[in-house]
Amino acid sequence: MGKSNEVQLSGGTNSKEVAESSLFPTYARYPISLVKGEGSWLWDDNGNKYLDFMCGLAVTNLGHAPVKVKEKLKAQLDELWHVSNLFHIPGQEKAASLLTANTCADAVFFCNSGAEANEAAIKLARRYHQKVIGTGRYEIITFNQSFHGRTLATLTATGQDKVKEGFLPLPAGFTTLPLHDLPALEAAISDNTAAIMIEMVQAEGGVYLVEPEFMKAVDELCRKHGILLIIDEVQTGMGRTGKLFAHEHYGIEPDIFTVAKGLGSGFPVGAMLGKGYLREAFTAGSHGSTFGGTPISMAVVTATIESILEEQAPQRAADMGQYLTERLNAELGDHPFVKAIRGLGLLIGIECAEPVGDIVLAGQKNGLLFVTAGPNVIRLLPNLLVTKEEIDQAVSILAKLIHEHTAVNQM
Repeated sequence: MGKSNEVQLSGGTNSKEVAESSLFPTYARYPISLVKGEGSWLWDDNGNKYLDFMCGLAVTNLGHAPVKVKEKLKAQLDELWHVSNLFHIPGQEKAASLLTANTCADAVFFCNSGAEANEAAIKLARRYHQKVIGTGRYEIITFNQSFHGRTLATLTATGQDKVKEGFLPLPAGFTTLPLHDLPALEAAISDNTAAIMIEMVQAEGGVYLVEPEFMKAVDELCRKHGILLIIDEVQTGMGRTGKLFAHEHYGIEPDIFTVAKGLGSGFPVGAMLGKGYLREAFTAGSHGSTFGGTPISMAVVTATIESILEEQAPQRAADMGQYLTERLNAELGDHPFVKAIRGLGLLIGIECAEPVGDIVLAGQKNGLLFVTAGPNVIRLLPNLLVTKEEIDQAVSILAKLIHEHTAVNQM
């Protein structure tokens, strides 16, 4: 990678710089300023080159600056940027038609982020029961270690206490249960239960896959009790797991599912998708978004979906995910520091015996970017068009880092 694998990082942000910044200090930032991206590679402002195995947290699924998306964005910038949703926006119809033609959904609502998509899903579920069915149901059941966003409703739905600290009182109407505890789920269902909300892979919570038998039981309980099934596909959607959407692996059709990260190739956009019978719940004036579905975002979404389909990106993710897992097992499967290697497609978690924050920093110094999924799990999220050569390079660096880390700690 460039002249050397060793990257010279800047010294980071000192206390004076933090005090003088005009930004709220909501992010614990790494001492790197990235300024250019192409394919699987990023460059910082010092000219250092990095192999990107985090993709902005599963956002740049087609790699950085994909050609077709870039061309469509540039063309749209010369035409029209924004109009109100009080008018018809042809790009929304085109993008929505692409999504419904390739999924089990019948209708789409466009917004700006995953949190907004999940917020819309919660609102739709409640409004469907209260205004269409007339049951008055409102409660949403979610699961421990899940992550659904940082709005007040979605952080309440999230099954991690750390995102809730300091935001009391939280909205009522949410129950969080242990994942895979079917008796607890059956006991929690009541006449107030409007929906069950679940991720197929708990990406932020440690890269844990939902067990197929449990998911089948959840689906059956929803049908039995008239509960809506909401699947959060914000990180797993758009081909990341080897299918266009992760629920396809399970042979189920959710009532509602959400997507964001990989939908816009880095452009901020989200969507909530649902079955046709839910249209009656979201009538004119019931929900909205000033910037949801702008001509610019719809040009990007359409080009992204078309590229994913043309490139057969989900199948490539399945193939390269299998290759990446095989290479990781060959290099690290017997290492005592590595407790488990798991994942689906190109969403891979490596559970380790100790916290891995130092390994993440060492990766940056060696030109490899990856992220954690909890303190002890390394999360790998390369783009869906990653090559075998790039995977080999990443695994080689990562194996070296883990061997060096454990050697130092044993001294």
